[in-house]
Amino acid sequence: MQILKVISLLLDYPSAELREAHAELAAAIAASREISPQQRGGLQALLDELCAGELMDAQERYSELFDKGRSLSLLLFEHVHGESRDRGQAMVDLMAQYEDAGFAIGVRELPDYIPLYLEYLASREDLEAREGLADVAHLLALLAARLQEREAPQAACFVALLQIAGQPLEQIDALRAQVAGEQRDDSLEALDKVWEEEQVNFLQAEQQDRCPSLPGGPGKAREESAVPLHWTDFKHAGTAEAPFREVGNV
Repeated sequence: MQILKVISLLLDYPSAELREAHAELAAAIAASREISPQQRGGLQALLDELCAGELMDAQERYSELFDKGRSLSLLLFEHVHGESRDRGQAMVDLMAQYEDAGFAIGVRELPDYIPLYLEYLASREDLEAREGLADVAHLLALLAARLQEREAPQAACFVALLQIAGQPLEQIDALRAQVAGEQRDDSLEALDKVWEEEQVNFLQAEQQDRCPSLPGGPGKAREESAVPLHWTDFKHAGTAEAPFREVGNV
């Protein structure tokens, strides 16, 4: 499902390659019939914004949005397991799912990074891809509501994903009151508190001779995942030039 690959790229760290592919991505959005004209318009507006102005400005806006605080983390298991031990097993299970499907990822890529998960789903049959989105629909709706609360154009990506999954968009509205009452976790005070807690947890774990927990704090997604994702898979899909992926075309 090509539109999933497009959304994957739109949610990844802005790059020069993304800007060079503007025309191709815009054509893919316009051709998508899995989402409504309204959602196609939202994705196109996001693409245009990511490709406008200086690249460093777009990258800074991205980091300000996704790399500060945990409420907008693009790591799925951050919202499910936090720093609990269950997160490790969930990672192992998802990695096994990728391996069974022949979907190889880099050693520095976290399997629950949403753009990477979407890249995986883009390689599967449409029904399986929709089921994969439905499995995390509650998280997609929560992220959509939080991004709408901050008036971030990336909200369009999560609304579109819910629509592709066949999920009711009303669930986003139902979450808006909850989200409006949440305390922002991207302020300097909140970030300082998280840093202090992580330092204490790390020292305690070291003293008890345990391994540190999986990455999950602000900025970790960028450190551990490839930046950008494999946009060339989209550019050359279905051609003899397609690189290293052995999974199906997007």
